[in-house]
Amino acid sequence: MSIVGIDGQLTGQRAAEPTLASTWEAIDGGRLTDELLEWPPDVFALTNVVLDRSEAFRFAVSPVGSWPPARFADWAGAVQEAARQWGAWVEDRRATFPRLVSEEWSALREGEKLGLEELARGEDARMCEALLTLHAIADEACAGLGVALDASDGEACRYRARGRELLARTGSLSRVNPHLLRVLPKVRTPPTGRTCFSRYACVHGPGIEARWHKIPARHPGTDVRSEYANLLLLPWPLEVRASDFRPLDNAKDRPAKEPFAFFEFAPAPGLDFDLVDRILRAACEEAGSVDVVVLPESAVDESEIEPLEALLHRHGVVFLITGVRRNSAQPGNAPGNWLHIGVNPRLEKGALPGEQGGCWFHVRQLKHHRWSLDESQIYQYHLGGVLHPSVRWWEATEVPRRAIQIVEVAELTLVFLVCEDLAQHDDIAQLVRSVGPTIVFAILLDGPQLTNRWAARYASVLADDPGSAVLTLTSFGMVQRSRPHAHGVSPIVALWRDPARGFREIPLEPGAHGVVLTACTDRTTRRSADGRQPVDNGTHAFDVAVYQVRASSTGSKQPSQYETPTKHLLELQELTVLTAWAEAAAEALGHGPERAAAVLADARLGARWRPTFGLTEPSGSLREAISCMDKAVRAASPQGDAPALKAIVTAFREDRPGETELEALVRRVLIATLEQRATRQQRQ
Repeated sequence: MSIVGIDGQLTGQRAAEPTLASTWEAIDGGRLTDELLEWPPDVFALTNVVLDRSEAFRFAVSPVGSWPPARFADWAGAVQEAARQWGAWVEDRRATFPRLVSEEWSALREGEKLGLEELARGEDARMCEALLTLHAIADEACAGLGVALDASDGEACRYRARGRELLARTGSLSRVNPHLLRVLPKVRTPPTGRTCFSRYACVHGPGIEARWHKIPARHPGTDVRSEYANLLLLPWPLEVRASDFRPLDNAKDRPAKEPFAFFEFAPAPGLDFDLVDRILRAACEEAGSVDVVVLPESAVDESEIEPLEALLHRHGVVFLITGVRRNSAQPGNAPGNWLHIGVNPRLEKGALPGEQGGCWFHVRQLKHHRWSLDESQIYQYHLGGVLHPSVRWWEATEVPRRAIQIVEVAELTLVFLVCEDLAQHDDIAQLVRSVGPTIVFAILLDGPQLTNRWAARYASVLADDPGSAVLTLTSFGMVQRSRPHAHGVSPIVALWRDPARGFREIPLEPGAHGVVLTACTDRTTRRSADGRQPVDNGTHAFDVAVYQVRASSTGSKQPSQYETPTKHLLELQELTVLTAWAEAAAEALGHGPERAAAVLADARLGARWRPTFGLTEPSGSLREAISCMDKAVRAASPQGDAPALKAIVTAFREDRPGETELEALVRRVLIATLEQRATRQQRQ
């Protein structure tokens, strides 16, 4: 840019306008080369950045009727076929490289010195065509690299599994350093409103750590009736005292103007495990099983996680979502507030209750924004006896670096937010909107979850765009404390919002201790504004039942003590990688069982593709798990006529006397991925 002096004369040289090539060099640190063609997500990243910065995406919709190019008889069909060929070529270089990709890439390379401003003005129509077409092809080639999707013939299974392992280990689908640029899967596209130019991938810049986890947990079965979840909502604490909000004694002198101080939420009573036990028994008697237990922000002390998971295991619960607090009562402890996700290693919803099992898998989602109690909130919650209303009280928690944990559970992709994080229009919110998770869980320490309050407004934003279902849950004790002037007490502890059915306010009725919410899934449509045909391979969630739970008079009659969990058989990242390859094996078994062994050869130690991606070899435990999977898949791969996928599932479900714990875990992963694919095939 030019520098102008006081006299209006140029005092410096005009900086060079950014070009396509220089823009990529500034991001990636290297030259734009043909090596990008070796991995479609890299080309997606390049074209997405250039089209976004030049605003050239608009040429796919304006002028009206000018897109797609007239030289194509069927642009959308040509894009899909080129994407299919590209994935096959990446997996096996003996395959034919797609001619359309080669042609558009040549056009892009010829114009790589074109300035972004010239591109923005549409001065080079051929370059715009090349960018938009390559972007669409690369996007289509990203299908299945995150969430495993249906495939017409099972082609390129290994390519997609490589992408899923890369995502699990680096947090990005692209080979570009994720600290510079990150490519993530896109789960949903907006049902209405904002135009969207991709449906399988999205691009984000630096600043946010993103981690993608795969948890192959689902109900057994291969039809639509297996795709639901029973959620037990426990809006605890059921009672909150003003003294639970404790000012910190080490607060320093504050300025006289707009004084502030710090507090922590430190309720004295611990979790009532006997009550939890009796509630779970009553909930299971009503719904048959409880799959997920959800508690609000700061509902559980850090020390209570392991015994709580042991209790949930005895009732067959597979998933725990809860807010966790760490208080400063013990010397050296700094107050903490985060969201904990625990996953039962049994990995099957509706499993029979049993004794203490293995160590649960854990995910931690940090809270990014402190709670601030101002004068109006202190009056609303009647906290003036412990927190002076003329002081602004800030929650005494650390502000961590921004990170988002994305958890894929069978058909569902989940994101978790803690209280104020739901209301912030920051980079995290933009990333969540771009990814488009199936469900967003927001745990709160807030007043009633009414449709006219703040949480409902922000839930509506996510329900409209990208079309996620949103569940907010708060403490019944806080709901009871929320008594604004001239307003009565409301019992609404939770709010469900989805784009298909709208709002559902969920109360805690008198005498009830929790609520069972049943959610189901169905197919939904992915759309793209660049001219590709809509496809019905997305998933959306909707609520179908709400039931008030009153604790049973007796518990499970299981011992209250628990054993110290054993060491993890696999770490969570290792489970995610194992699941990625199990999905590839399931795809091969469903379309060409003779290919399954070759697919898993790519997963083993020494596979040639990993060094080119900068990935280290699998750990010893993961190598052993892959070996177990290879052995099981080979045994299920027939030499003659291929059996139906259901028959393979039945074979895997047969008892295996003498199998090790790791072999049993691998078999459960295979069963879940096979049943999920069989369910999709049946629905097709």
